Amino acid sequence: MASILLKLKAKVERPLDAYVISPDVFAGKSLEEIKNLEMWQGNKKVKLGELFDVSGEVGQKADDVSITMEGDLSKARRIGKQMMSGKIFVDGNAGLYVGDGMKGGEIHVKGNADSWLGFEMKGGMIEVEGDARDFVGAGYRGSKNGMSGGTITIKGRAGSEVGCFMKDGIIRVNGDIGLHTGIHMQGGTILVFGDADGRMGSQMTGGKVIVAGKVPDILPSFLIDDVKPNVKVGADKIAGPFYSFTGDMMEGGNGKVFVAVQKNEHLKKKEAYIL
Repeated sequence: MASILLKLKAKVERPLDAYVISPDVFAGKSLEEIKNLEMWQGNKKVKLGELFDVSGEVGQKADDVSITMEGDLSKARRIGKQMMSGKIFVDGNAGLYVGDGMKGGEIHVKGNADSWLGFEMKGGMIEVEGDARDFVGAGYRGSKNGMSGGTITIKGRAGSEVGCFMKDGIIRVNGDIGLHTGIHMQGGTILVFGDADGRMGSQMTGGKVIVAGKVPDILPSFLIDDVKPNVKVGADKIAGPFYSFTGDMMEGGNGKVFVAVQKNEHLKKKEAYIL
């Protein structure tokens, strides 16, 4: 696989719309052509070569292209927008909308990622070594089309409304997570190994949310129906036991929330309602 390095020349002070940084855009281009690609920084157009030192070689096809970005890219938005194949490595923090509409390939972020990570993602894989903020795998404001495929793994914690309007795919969070995980969720799986702030699955119509850590409570519109020894996530089985809840009953009751028994003794009283 051909590898190209983009090394940031100086700190980015204004928002940078980096949608052209994608294996699909770079494939088949010379280094000079890549340097001349235009992006918006604030309200002005800039050439990629003005902001980055560009080196390496570029493959003729997107699946032969590996892009490594060095520097603090927390102001850079839409890295990997609608990419279909290839790989992107961000050696630092990344800004908003990483993997916007992504259809395939891989994105690896060594630092933290800002909000709307993998929003409206359709396929591929995103991995974040640090934390991610709000709306991971969600739909954009006003849209009911969240993530519909692929896998997102966050090794740190994640913010609120993860998986909002999610339709399919898998989101894994190794750390803690914020409020309203799986709000408006329609399908797919969200797995949280840490603690959740609460209100999981509010207004969900499908899919499942699994919390292996502590939760403050379960929404009253969810009904307990079982205690499961484990829960399946893709090809894996996550060891329990887990309390199994069905809901949101206000939205038809086709979603599932699973919560670890051992970490949530305050939910034991709900066992009396299992039929």
